[in-house]
Amino acid sequence: MVDWVLLSNLGTALGTTVLAVATFISTRSANRSARLAERALLNGLRPILLPSNSSDAPQKVRFMEGKWMVVRGGHAALEISDNAVYLLMSVRNAGAGVAILHGWHLPPDSRAPLSPVEEFHRLTRDIYVPANDAGFCQVAIRDPESADFRNAIAGAAGEGFAVDVLYGDAEGSQRVVSRFFITPGPAGAGHDDDVDWLLMVSRHWNLDLPAPRG
Repeated sequence: MVDWVLLSNLGTALGTTVLAVATFISTRSANRSARLAERALLNGLRPILLPSNSSDAPQKVRFMEGKWMVVRGGHAALEISDNAVYLLMSVRNAGAGVAILHGWHLPPDSRAPLSPVEEFHRLTRDIYVPANDAGFCQVAIRDPESADFRNAIAGAAGEGFAVDVLYGDAEGSQRVVSRFFITPGPAGAGHDDDVDWLLMVSRHWNLDLPAPRG
């Protein structure tokens, strides 16, 4: 004799299981689609700073105390006095999103590990570098007794020095530190007998995402 009640219960259980599996698969698919959409959005906002091209136009920038400096494409401008070091770097944003500069740090040498973000000096002005366009980063060291001042002086008198630049995207996330290196160019390459300060980049550290080189 057929136990219709048992068969009904089995059918109900089977239907519930199938519905649960279908719901699980649908949820996983939706979550995966959401993650892909989020990743695409983040990729569209991600900046990456490099030295600007030598063909980029010169930029004239004002410092807080009213001092003006001019920097050419692909170069840095450096002025040193007894009381201050002024550095201006011509950079280009090769990323898809605008770069918002947060701060800077001078490592003791170009091979030093990345310092904690808390040790970076925050910029006193908002600097935005548009996507696929040139911009600038300015550094002013006004304490002659600081390690930053001594590192800059020693580097400028030798083969150069590094500057770590901290920046992020327009949402304040996807923070990156790019290590730039300022080095004197070949003798006689400067204008009016000035030193021709060349700008290079050696490392990029992602602070909120996996490292670019794994």
